[in-house]
Amino acid sequence: MSTPAALPRTEAEAVAEQERLRPLVDRLGPGPDPAAGGTVAGVDVAYDDAHDLVAAAAVVLDAATLAVVDRATAVGRVAFPYVPGLLAFRELPAVLDALDRLTVRPGLVVCDGYGVAHPRRLGLASHLGLLTGIPSFGVAKTTFTFTFTCEPPGPRRGDHSPLLDGGEEVGRALRTREGVKPVHVSVGHGVSLDRACAHTLRLTPRYRLPETTRRADSLCRRALAAALRDGS
Repeated sequence: MSTPAALPRTEAEAVAEQERLRPLVDRLGPGPDPAAGGTVAGVDVAYDDAHDLVAAAAVVLDAATLAVVDRATAVGRVAFPYVPGLLAFRELPAVLDALDRLTVRPGLVVCDGYGVAHPRRLGLASHLGLLTGIPSFGVAKTTFTFTFTCEPPGPRRGDHSPLLDGGEEVGRALRTREGVKPVHVSVGHGVSLDRACAHTLRLTPRYRLPETTRRADSLCRRALAAALRDGS
């Protein structure tokens, strides 16, 4: 998988890199058929700012059974300061390292975060998809902090409503469980929004969040705790 030749050193360089990559994002895909099986990976990160550490995890599931077929972690120094809209530059080195350590190349990657639902249409899911060539999308568990508008979706599982930036649909609020607040799904790269939502529903048979995110979140937290115990 590709890795960045050199990370931007300043906020201006990072914004310029996002603007350069933005036209390359494929929003139509279509990406893997949700009914076709295959493999799907979740990626997530955990930080310890006091020790300047970030841990990333990549967990590959069988898309039909949701059984874990591969997993990997990577721990490193935080590579970029915290700047809203530029979080991908903090996370990408560790996430790419974790993906490179997998023995199974997934057919799809689900990020805990955003894709084109981003002020410059290049959140982590889009950036990662471009660098790896693997279809990707984002499922965010928290409310978007940018100037997007979204009506609450209906109460039933599978109900959704558009996430809008002006008149442009950049994602969807998707109800994965009745009586529970929705998640926000956005295209990353190489997969359509319809299929991203369909995959999200297949990955949430019991809980609000996709199994990919749940497994990766748990694994990256354990990896960070182990690194802190070992004095990394």
